[in-house]
Amino acid sequence: MSSTLHRETLETAAFRAGYLSLLAIMLLPLLVVVVTSFSGTGRLAFPPESFSIAWYGEFLDSVRWLDAFTNSIIVGVGTALLATVLGVTGAFGQELEDDDGLLGTLLAPLVLVPLLIPPVILGITLLMYFNEFGLRGSYASIVLAHTLWATPLVYFVMRSVFSRFDWQQLDAAQDLGAGPVQSFVHVVFPNVKHGIFVGGLLAFIISLQEFVMALFLSTPGTQTIPVIAWTEIRQALDPVVSVVSTILVVISVVAIVAAVIATNLEWLSRQLS
Repeated sequence: MSSTLHRETLETAAFRAGYLSLLAIMLLPLLVVVVTSFSGTGRLAFPPESFSIAWYGEFLDSVRWLDAFTNSIIVGVGTALLATVLGVTGAFGQELEDDDGLLGTLLAPLVLVPLLIPPVILGITLLMYFNEFGLRGSYASIVLAHTLWATPLVYFVMRSVFSRFDWQQLDAAQDLGAGPVQSFVHVVFPNVKHGIFVGGLLAFIISLQEFVMALFLSTPGTQTIPVIAWTEIRQALDPVVSVVSTILVVISVVAIVAAVIATNLEWLSRQLS
């Protein structure tokens, strides 16, 4: 008995050590980026020779960087809205159908297809496609491209959310005369709104950090932060790049924390109901 407990203790300790090591490997590069953003010199170096917030002021004074930041927010919000609508609609429609039917058989693999195609291939293909319609360089082209990656995430999040929904509530609403829109708005949505919020945040984060397709599709007027950062770092190791990367990390962390809070609120509401 004691040997079994000792082995389980060692296995638990080994798992925790491996988990913490992996976490450290993932977080250390972020720590380097954040620290170098406070460099007091005009070059990237770790550890910095001195510390200053001057490069944050440089970022705030740069019209080019601020325009790129605005472009990233516009594209991110557009992607989140479109991907959320498509992901929720697809997941909801599949839940209403029989999973063994044609829709249930084909939809999930089709949704996964964009994630399996290299972004370079997608970027080149979309560039040629949008050129035919004069959309290359527009916000719409970048939003549609990012939606290809964001929609599958929203879709699978919502499949998980809908799997915990009591569909008898929807049947009861329809038996009482509620139409499809009324049933969704008044019965389904209140029960899955936190999942929709989480899916939208994930779509926003994916768009905020996507680089390859934005590189192919953007023009100087619609370049996002990752594209500008790539251009700048090819010319010089400018600390402003670390400043911008730090801001993106902070935005992503805030979004993830908000998603976790929303998920816990949904769990708490189920426990209290």
